[in-house]
Amino acid sequence: MRSGEAMEQGLRDCCRSIRIGKVLVISDEDTHEAKVYYAKFPPDIHKRKVLLMYPILCTGNSVNKALEILIQQDVDESKVIVLSLFTTPEAIRNILRSFPKVKILTSEVHPVAPKHFGQKYFGTD
Repeated sequence: MRSGEAMEQGLRDCCRSIRIGKVLVISDEDTHEAKVYYAKFPPDIHKRKVLLMYPILCTGNSVNKALEILIQQDVDESKVIVLSLFTTPEAIRNILRSFPKVKILTSEVHPVAPKHFGQKYFGTD
């Protein structure tokens, strides 16, 4: 639920005046169904470019749910860049099937994504 925060400090370090919103999505471990737990955005988010940070993309379900919430806030799909460290081909297909104008920027595409990034980063594994 909090793994996107692992990328937040780096963004704040290089872009000190950046406005940050939050979308916290929980995925059911059995069904992989994504549910929004919390969402708060700058009031003018619909006028901005949006960086959606999600370090490990396995299925894309959580990012798709976050994108649905952004679209409900009148964010133009073409102004969203999904930033990730590791992404599976399945996640790319799922995201682009639902949101073809979104850009995805990742450091690695691999069929098997590392698990439990947030727990290891925050030391709660």
